This record gives sequence, structure tokens and C-alpha cells, in this order.
Amino acid sequence: MKPTNFARYLTEFFTTYLSGQKNASKNTIYAYRDAFKLLLKYCQDIKGLAIESITLDVLTTELITGFLTWLEIDRKCSVSSRNQRLASIHSFFRYVQGEDPTGIYHFQQVISIPIKKSEKKLIEHLSPESMKLILEQPDKKTAKGRRDLTLLSVLYDTGARVQELIDIKVCDLTLESPSVVELTGKGNKIRRVPLMKNTVALLQSYLSGNGLDKQWKNQYPLFINNQKQKLTKEGVAYILNKYVTMARVKSPGIPEHVSPHVLRHSKGMHLLQAGVNLIYIRDFLGHVDIRTTEIYAITDTETKRHAIEKAYPDIINSEMPDWGKDKELLSWLSALK
Repeated sequence: MKPTNFARYLTEFFTTYLSGQKNASKNTIYAYRDAFKLLLKYCQDIKGLAIESITLDVLTTELITGFLTWLEIDRKCSVSSRNQRLASIHSFFRYVQGEDPTGIYHFQQVISIPIKKSEKKLIEHLSPESMKLILEQPDKKTAKGRRDLTLLSVLYDTGARVQELIDIKVCDLTLESPSVVELTGKGNKIRRVPLMKNTVALLQSYLSGNGLDKQWKNQYPLFINNQKQKLTKEGVAYILNKYVTMARVKSPGIPEHVSPHVLRHSKGMHLLQAGVNLIYIRDFLGHVDIRTTEIYAITDTETKRHAIEKAYPDIINSEMPDWGKDKELLSWLSALK
């Protein structure tokens, strides 16, 4: 059976365009892959279409819109997830219109399907006290406890994404002054992030204690699991929640579930509260757009409160008068119609 134009372009999109021309990260490619797996599932299970018969003409705006509705209603996906799937489809059709201009009108109809507006939530973050309490939980007397403390300290200190953390190799560390770690972020972009002296001390002890300070182990993953393999995202989340659960016993105010990304948000918020400029925070966290970083300023009510208190320290007296004893005021209020 002859391959359809959809099969051919989708194969080229993944093998030639994303990985070759765009140099997309593996996580981006996985996200795009998952979007098209769901689209094919919708076409097959809901629309009754055989996958091998799907052509570009079949993928109309009506079908794509129905797919997006199915994601939200039947699969209970959030608006954010729905928009991520649509972004993958948009990217594919932008690629195809450059390869096959004869169908450009149809392709642009699909590209014009709008991203759905969603309510912007304030970012979750931990207070410095909560973060400190979580980092006090690992047992430094055991090898696993020392690994976990080092891992969580690096995760918070660098504001790394969880994938950036598990991708760190020994050679990415520079522990001599000035101490830095190289993180490989989205789009394979590399940034150098400074390490604080306490984290450097933990890393030095961790490397020597695990024999990772040998030159021939430079390419080894920094953090591994019991199977001597690089940690997974799920593994990091498990380690973090283990100590979050322990910390909640001492401080119930800590959220029940704390994702690794919350530590990244916490670092960004703590930098802002320490007076660090948003431009530096943007570069530190590896944001492409300053608008992504500005959400910390929107969320930071504590700094706003302190700023307002500093600007207007004594205007409102906390010793309120007893209005009930003011007979003139009471008479005036009673006279209101």
C-alpha cells in the first residue's frame, strides 16, 4: 500500500525537521509525538478512520476542532494541555505549507484555529522557612540521604527544571571558584548557573564519597538510582515528596504535594524577594521571554505588602476609636434614608 501524504510529511516532520533543522530537544519531540498519538487515536476510535487511510485532506478544521473538544470533555484535559496539543498541530501544518504550497489555503485554516484562553493561576512556591525544613529531612548519616540532600539542594539552588537536573553529568560541574554548573535547557540551550558555597561543599563530599571525582567518570550522570541508571523525572518527584511528607509532620502549612517545578518557582520567587532584577532572574532560570519571568512579580504579594508599608508607615492608626460612643455619628447614621 502506498503511503499517504500525511504519513510521509509526518515522518519528515519528526525525522528531518524537528531533530535536524529545528534541533528540538527530545522532550519537545516526545510532546509532539504524544499529540499526534492522541490525534490518531481520535481519528481511529471516534471517527472510525483507518490510520493508513488518513490524508492531509481528512485533517480539516472541523476534525481538529472536534479532536480538541474530545480532549477537554472526554479525556478531561486542562485548557493548557489542549493548547499544547494544538500548538504541536500548528507547528506541523506550518511545516507542511512550506513543503506543499498547493494546499496552503487548507493548511492555513488549520493554523488559524485559535489557542483557547485560560485562567492564569498564580505560581505555587514555598517560603524560605518551608524550603529549609524540607532540606533538613534527609539523613546525612546514610549514603542515600546524602545523595538526596545534594540532589534537592542542587535542584533548588540552581532553579533547574527536573530534566535539566537529571541530565547533569559530572563534567558539567566546576567546583573551583567561581563555582558553576552547566544546564542544558529547552531547545538544547546551555546556560551556566552559579553554585552557592553550601551546595558546593555538598557536591564535593558527594563526588568523593561516590568515587565520581575520578577523571574517567567525567561523563557519568551526576545522580543515579539503585540500578545505577540516570534518575527519571518520576524518581526525582518520589524523592522530593518523601521529604515533603516528613516536613509536613513538623509544619502542616507545607502543601501535601510539591512537584520539582515548585522548587524552581520557589527559587525564582526568593531571588525576587531578595531584590534581584527580573532580567537576571530570567537569565538564571533560562526563560526566553521576560514576560514568563514577570509572573513572579505578579505573584509576590509579600514584597508588595512590605513596599506599601514602607511607603505609608503611619497613615492608618491601628488603635481604632469606639464608634459606638460617638452619639453624633450614630444620630447621623440613623437619619440616613
